[in-house]
Amino acid sequence: MRAAFDRLSATDFFTARTARPWRPLACAGIAPALFAAAALALAGCAATPLQPAPPLAQLAPAQWVAPLPHGGSAAQLANWWRQPGVDAALADLVEAALADAPTVAAAQARVDAARAQLGSQRAGLMPHLDGAASASRGNNSGIASGGGGTQDVSRAPIVTTLQAGLQAQWEIDLFGRQRRLVEAARARVDGADALAQSARVSLVADVAATYHGLRLCQSMLATTTADAASRGETARLARISRDAGFTAPATAALADASAADGRSRVVQQRAACDTQRKALVALTGMPEPTIEQKMAVAQVPPAPEALFSIASLPADTLRQRPDVWAAERSLLAARDEIDAADAARWPALSLGGNIAALQLRSGGQHANLTTWTFGPLQLALPIWDGGRIAANQAAARAAYDEAVANYQSQVRQAVREVETALTDGAAAREREPDARAAVAGFRQQFDAMQAMYRQGMASLPDLEEARRTLLNAEIALNQVLHDRDAAGVALYRAAGGGWAPPADAGDSATSVPGGAHAAAAAPRTAKAP
Repeated sequence: MRAAFDRLSATDFFTARTARPWRPLACAGIAPALFAAAALALAGCAATPLQPAPPLAQLAPAQWVAPLPHGGSAAQLANWWRQPGVDAALADLVEAALADAPTVAAAQARVDAARAQLGSQRAGLMPHLDGAASASRGNNSGIASGGGGTQDVSRAPIVTTLQAGLQAQWEIDLFGRQRRLVEAARARVDGADALAQSARVSLVADVAATYHGLRLCQSMLATTTADAASRGETARLARISRDAGFTAPATAALADASAADGRSRVVQQRAACDTQRKALVALTGMPEPTIEQKMAVAQVPPAPEALFSIASLPADTLRQRPDVWAAERSLLAARDEIDAADAARWPALSLGGNIAALQLRSGGQHANLTTWTFGPLQLALPIWDGGRIAANQAAARAAYDEAVANYQSQVRQAVREVETALTDGAAAREREPDARAAVAGFRQQFDAMQAMYRQGMASLPDLEEARRTLLNAEIALNQVLHDRDAAGVALYRAAGGGWAPPADAGDSATSVPGGAHAAAAAPRTAKAP
């Protein structure tokens, strides 16, 4: 057959080829199908607009409904516990908590993880260089076979093979997929930074709230202790009068019961103070005796005016909330991840190269060989992947929709917290004068009733009624003072603790006129399968 083929002339071969066209069955129609599939894949990337998030100015109310506190400055929010007039014990507790707080350390670890992820995404823009080295030793029967005779494996020489090489690979980011992933990672770093600040603000607020709770408990303990002592003295006098025959046994029994109730209140209140103190131990890491020693010092009365205030425009206040900023950063990251998922539809261009050195050693001789390759320059286009890219696009869009919803929810929650803190603070400041007047009046009435009782002009039930009224008024005043201080702490937390967004938030936050929040709210065109 080979001889017949050799005798076939070029003209005969051409005639036979044209008379019956050669069409391999395995490859027929593949090229048109490839181009058709590529056209369908790229045509499926129709641009559809994303659902934008409403701007912050639209989500926030035009003005605060609750009245703002007078005095103070928004700039003092950041370190308000260091301001004059603040109890030194509170400042020490806050500083101790900030110095060694597991929640702040965990938040900082999340920042470090986000920064590491950013570094990993940035590395995707750079070429990759790998090195490899190997060594092997064995016999080679092919060398011992000579000119084609029978091979004698026992005579095969021992060959040592040494190899080393470098291989480079670079995926050229033609359509910005990797750059969008870098931007998304940078936005998540900004969000993690903001959440770390939010953890710091929450820690300070928790310490301050627990501190004020302990101060309230101490005030109520002092009130109940004095009340129990007064009840005990009344019971002692009632027993003396009963033994002398001037007081009925039932009246003396009532006095003893009142004294027992007073002692029970003291024990209950002391246990509540111990619980608050242990909460401070958990927050600050300070030993309980140290906290007890610091809290034993009398509290410095706070200034009548507020230590700080907030911006009159709600949108300005909400921009200083680190959790709102973090929600916005998540929104921008989700938008960039949509672009990255869409870019996977387009061709990928990669360039490779390698250089290698080989050395063979056998029988005291050696041979060296060096090779290098530049390329291939490869263009890859996804044609059919079973719907993986489309599923990634759908997942990215769903994550974006979730980020939009979370952003709106976070803004609404922030407005609620600020309004609640303002309302509670205004109510406490309005109640305080009346509460003080009530305590002064009931104390005057109790002192008169006690003097009348000792002179025999009033009954013991009347005295106990006056005592209960005074005790309730004093407890109410202590609660009002606590509510005033707690509302200030809540306002500090709700206003963001004096945090401010970074000036260099990144291109994605400043590319749209109106600032970072406008960028998050701006419409963006995405590719949908």
